[in-house]
Amino acid sequence: MSGLKRFFAENIRVGGECVLTGEEFEHAGTVLRLSEGDEAVLLDNGGKEYEAVVVAVNKKEIVFHVLSSRECDKEPKTEMALYFGFLKNADKNEFAVQKAVELGAAKISLFTSDYSSAFLSKNKAERLQKVAREAAKQCMRSSYPEIVCFSSFGEALKDAGKYGVKFFACEFAEKSDEPLSSFNKERLSRGAALFIGSEGGFSSREAELARESGCTFVSLGKRILRAETAAVALLSVVAFQAGEWQ
Repeated sequence: MSGLKRFFAENIRVGGECVLTGEEFEHAGTVLRLSEGDEAVLLDNGGKEYEAVVVAVNKKEIVFHVLSSRECDKEPKTEMALYFGFLKNADKNEFAVQKAVELGAAKISLFTSDYSSAFLSKNKAERLQKVAREAAKQCMRSSYPEIVCFSSFGEALKDAGKYGVKFFACEFAEKSDEPLSSFNKERLSRGAALFIGSEGGFSSREAELARESGCTFVSLGKRILRAETAAVALLSVVAFQAGEWQ
């Protein structure tokens, strides 16, 4: 299945027909020009992938016959959620989302912080959702993270309460509360939330909120990292500690 083109679809059933429409149809029909007899992999955004064959190509849809299904083995076992301050540069936001999907993030949340200077709109969030979907297909996942938006860091912090560990990347922390190497697979089994600030970082008020909510402060070294670099760095370390790279 790995060499076949991949598309997200709905109402997929082995032995039945599945109709591809909208943006996925545009990609499959207009860009890739799939025709009758071509095979592809359909994704249900829930952990399964389905091998299918094109049986009809119409003006606004492609009809597949679904042949078989299997569980996708590329989905992460540990639930990791990235929370990051929305950035001014659209390309940097897209980079952070793309790499977070590749590294196994199950959820990506954007928030406006005290030092944020960018306006977060519905259209921008929808664009990032599309980036997440395309990144999932590229890295062979069968699901893509939902893009969630919060108007403040406090709201994002409350949302992260369900995760077993909450990491707060603080550029003015002299050292981490605990070495990241001490967080093994067992400690991360209830999921991890990772907080990264915007270009201006976090304010002291936000740091106090994070401390009160039980966040673990982490230092990412002596050098100041760009926000998008920090997101990739922290996600990589947490994924490694959770055993996702084994």
